[in-house]
Amino acid sequence: MLYRRSGRSGLQLPAISLGLWHNFGHGRPYATQRAIVRRAFDLGVTHFDLANNYGPPPGSAETNFGRILADDLRPYRDEIVVSTKAGYNMWPGPYGEWGSRKYLTASLDQSLRRTGLEYVDIFYSHRPDPDTPLEETMGALDRAVRSGKALYVGISNYSPAQTREAAHILRSLGTPLLIHQPRYSMFDRAIEASLLDVLEAEGVGCIPFSPLAQGLLTDRYLSGIPDDSRVRTSQFLNESDLTPSRLETIRSLDEVARGRGQSLAQLALAWALRDHRITSLIIGASSVTQLEQNIGALDHLTLSDGELSAIDKLLADDRA
Repeated sequence: MLYRRSGRSGLQLPAISLGLWHNFGHGRPYATQRAIVRRAFDLGVTHFDLANNYGPPPGSAETNFGRILADDLRPYRDEIVVSTKAGYNMWPGPYGEWGSRKYLTASLDQSLRRTGLEYVDIFYSHRPDPDTPLEETMGALDRAVRSGKALYVGISNYSPAQTREAAHILRSLGTPLLIHQPRYSMFDRAIEASLLDVLEAEGVGCIPFSPLAQGLLTDRYLSGIPDDSRVRTSQFLNESDLTPSRLETIRSLDEVARGRGQSLAQLALAWALRDHRITSLIIGASSVTQLEQNIGALDHLTLSDGELSAIDKLLADDRA
């Protein structure tokens, strides 16, 4: 496993981290979840990314991960980085979402109970709150560290300007911002415009989610749209995301990948890691085999100038 330092902190993370957004709720066999997490740790994936609302139902991913920790990984707690988040809707009423001190504090306490942990390594504000002062939200993150319930803090889905302000507030409080978790993939390059520059200037790490574009950058759709695919079953993708032009781009990218001796998913991960400012990538996994194949991207990370130019042209044509 390759490890990268998060910004100017002392924390190193594996180049690929395991996210439990999908596939770790109560609707999936516990034995499968357990096998994936165990194999990930054996392969050097020391970082496991959660949020309070991951499931379904909300909270179940933390509960199941806590059970895996208790069954298998408790002796290795000091070799594991566990992150969780709060910000999206978790329970009814005025205190169950967004960024108030009330919600963030209560949510972290609930996450610790579900996972059976005394502390998490990273606690995130999952999204900016338009109605709560940023000083309050960042103050709640600072309080989590000072209370011993978190070691580091992060933010997710914040704009460049919000990120800069959050970093300044946290620095003034004495709890530096460790990391930012944005969306990033070949099909969503928005962070390249300015966010990565802000993170580098502020000494903050970057750990993108959805580097495979919710599965679009895999071999899943090379021959069409399977009935059980996320495009057909998920609220986060639909058939309008998979136009004939997009399908053609996916097939062309697959040709580039095969020319490198990689799968399309492996190419997409290697491409996203090409920038030194990317600390780690969060991937999901529905099976041990899928996990192993994706981590195989680390065997061939170097992209030639010709390959990068070919990819840029394909992606530019895709956006045209």
